[in-house]
Amino acid sequence: MKTHILMVCLGNICRSPLAEGLLKSKLDPTKFQVDSAGTGSWHIGSLPDSRSIAVAQKNGIDITDQRGMQFKTAHFDAYDHIFVMDIYNLEDVQNLARSEADKAKVKLILDELFPGEKVDVPDPYNDSLRGFDSVFEMLDEATSKIAERMTKI
Repeated sequence: MKTHILMVCLGNICRSPLAEGLLKSKLDPTKFQVDSAGTGSWHIGSLPDSRSIAVAQKNGIDITDQRGMQFKTAHFDAYDHIFVMDIYNLEDVQNLARSEADKAKVKLILDELFPGEKVDVPDPYNDSLRGFDSVFEMLDEATSKIAERMTKI
């Protein structure tokens, strides 16, 4: 039985596609399914931002098969772990939770690196390519910790 993991950001075109691609590259696809979604509906069906695609490709990861999806309450049933990129995503996702069990599935991704400190992955959308590089590095480190923990389960 596969473990299902969902990465969530605002629009599902910058941070969560990078997190999805990174974690997928570190886990066995026969044991894990990793996807991403956004709390907003603006980019449903869209490719990730071209800058996310470029940063991923520069680092040997292809995310061009991803398409934007909006987070829905049903995702609590479909996913075992939900990692959000910032406190606003955390609030948005938890507001859709139907139970404490749903809420328990949701964590800030950078809690992997800074437990309990409520550190956000900055949204690079209005930033330069350098901002995307910085986000990639943060997510690379966080997803390495997640992959390490998940493969021990």
